[in-house]
Amino acid sequence: MASVGGDAKKSLTQWLGEKGFDEEAIRRMSKRCRNLPNLDAGEASGVWDYLLNDVKIEHRKLRYVVTKCPKVLTMSVNEKLIPTVQCLTTLQAKPGEIAQAIIKFPPITFHSVEEKLCPLLAFFQTLAISEKQLAKLLMVNPRLISYSIQAKFSQTVDFLVGLGIDREVMIGKILTKEPYIMGYSIDKRLRPTAEFLKSAVGLQGSYLQRVIMNFPSILSRDVDKTLRPNLVFLQSAGFSKDQIMKLVAGYPPVLIKSIKHCLEPRVKFLVEEMGRDKGEVVDYPQFFHHGLKRSLEYRHKILKQMNSRCSLSEMLDCNQKKFAMKFGLIPVA
Repeated sequence: MASVGGDAKKSLTQWLGEKGFDEEAIRRMSKRCRNLPNLDAGEASGVWDYLLNDVKIEHRKLRYVVTKCPKVLTMSVNEKLIPTVQCLTTLQAKPGEIAQAIIKFPPITFHSVEEKLCPLLAFFQTLAISEKQLAKLLMVNPRLISYSIQAKFSQTVDFLVGLGIDREVMIGKILTKEPYIMGYSIDKRLRPTAEFLKSAVGLQGSYLQRVIMNFPSILSRDVDKTLRPNLVFLQSAGFSKDQIMKLVAGYPPVLIKSIKHCLEPRVKFLVEEMGRDKGEVVDYPQFFHHGLKRSLEYRHKILKQMNSRCSLSEMLDCNQKKFAMKFGLIPVA
């Protein structure tokens, strides 16, 4: 903070230029933040020094933060920045994580501890999310702090409860696993995806609930861009509706995996190289999780050389060492 006195004598434009901002960047920043031209260079320097030296945001990334959100330079260090950082630290967020959160979403520094963080903590505690877990959520998706509890969080929770997800036990686990789900529109994304899973895929009741609990990010995927094309591929590959439902229930990522790089080559290898019926993957949907060359091709080659036959789960549901021990490639310890 020692440089503040000297910086106060400079114009803000001069000070920004010394920090590496050219005239065009300063012009754009002034458009984004109308109060910026009236800001004292000494005050801006105080914010810059605090974020650089105390929060430990490296110089290059701090320039990115200020370019993206110049309003951050107008924040009071003592009244805004320090209390917010101290609160996040109290929630057991690590200094490096706080720096990353500010880089991801600079407006996190705008929000009052009393007006936003405390009510947010109280709300998440009703979902059995601890302070430490809340800190992790905010570090992964700091934009959460900008959402309204009533207009956003409560409605998303009510939507998930409407799908049969237990509020007291499972909602918190889903949000911890997929912090970004809160950012999606219920009407434009979450509900259409849930309806697609129910009507087109055939997931109902406990099957739908299990898919959402195990792989909540599926709700945030676009139906027409991702889910429907994968469903069409599975149908064209010869899987029945009941088989597809079981595939998705057993391994939800099958609906978001690349058709070209994952689904198509694995189905082709299963049928043409392994000589197996497609129906076998219904009993072991995790087949689509395994690497083609490092796992499928290698293990199939070993079993073929040994003239050995087994189920897909016996072949794949173990690491390389256990596979080698199971089929006598190395002695059992």
